[in-house]
Amino acid sequence: MAAVMAQDGYALTCLSRSEDGFDYADPDGCTAALDRLQGEFDVIFVATGALSVGAERPEKALGEISAEALAAQFAVNTIGPALVLRHAKRLLARDRRAVFAALSARVGSIGDNRLGGWYGYRASKAALNQLVHTGAIELARSHKQAVCVALHPGTVDTTFTQNYQAQKHSPAEAAAHLWRVLNELTPAQSGGFYDWKGEQIAW
Repeated sequence: MAAVMAQDGYALTCLSRSEDGFDYADPDGCTAALDRLQGEFDVIFVATGALSVGAERPEKALGEISAEALAAQFAVNTIGPALVLRHAKRLLARDRRAVFAALSARVGSIGDNRLGGWYGYRASKAALNQLVHTGAIELARSHKQAVCVALHPGTVDTTFTQNYQAQKHSPAEAAAHLWRVLNELTPAQSGGFYDWKGEQIAW
């Protein structure tokens, strides 16, 4: 995503766990890093997420649910992005179109859940969707041109997905798709949940 934005001429401020120590396991450290940011941003993009944290695979049955695994999932998929969203009102430009977007997942859709399983991942992404939707309502009051959305990137071809049988996009293709969608969304669509084709996903 950083590469595709840079190609469009955006000046970037990037925060990552590996290079900047921006680790959701340290909420105070994340907040301190965000507090240091100044100026007006045209786009805030949260590209984090995890299918399982500290486990070989996500839960497939009720008996596999544990408090520790759920807490770890929510820390990465819900609470971390919420910490970033908390700063959007202060950081996003008010006098022009501005975007907050977070990577969600189609399996976070309650209406589209027909297979079950993946309890922590599904629940944490559904909670993220609610936070984004609620944040969009508040942002609309002060940022009339804001677009605040959750995005499903499709299945991206990485080591993580190598065993999944699905249509896959390269990371560069996925980023290009998402960037196109973000550039086409309007403030009237703020608060929604969209896939990489720009189609709305059921909550």
